[in-house]
Amino acid sequence: MIDTTPLFVGLVFSSVGLGYVIYGRRQQRKPYFYSGLALMLYPYLVTGTWPMVGVGVLLLALPRFAP
Repeated sequence: MIDTTPLFVGLVFSSVGLGYVIYGRRQQRKPYFYSGLALMLYPYLVTGTWPMVGVGVLLLALPRFAP
């Protein structure tokens, strides 16, 4: 049986990443742009569900604390 949970989690974080990229590009805010790129690309590298959620939450919060 195939576990689809990592696919769904990757889809959610990639969708938010696309929003970050669009926002960062339009507002010229580089932390959001680069965090969005990372959110779209990291699901290809992280395979476990919980590590994927942990890295995703970290990348979501990263632009809030960037200068």
